Amino acid sequence: MTTLSPTKARSNLTAWLKKAAAGEDIGILFGDKVIALRPVEVESTDYAEKEYGVTKEELKRFTERMDAKIKKDRKAGKYKIYTGDIEELLKD
Repeated sequence: MTTLSPTKARSNLTAWLKKAAAGEDIGILFGDKVIALRPVEVESTDYAEKEYGVTKEELKRFTERMDAKIKKDRKAGKYKIYTGDIEELLKD
């Protein structure tokens, strides 16, 4: 493991993050501890639970409602397809 001081890590943080993302073990000394830089998977369900305090069941019901609404709105032609021309998209 490459272990860095906060000052050294800060001076070239992007390079150290790239190395950590590529699987290299990188640690930053913080007091008497080493804090590891590692990629983590983040799920939106995890975020919703932690940030808003919703349960998995509440999130599941919300997702089902929104999926149904989107499907209904698509059938009704309420969505426009973006082709790369913003002016065309904004025409009424």
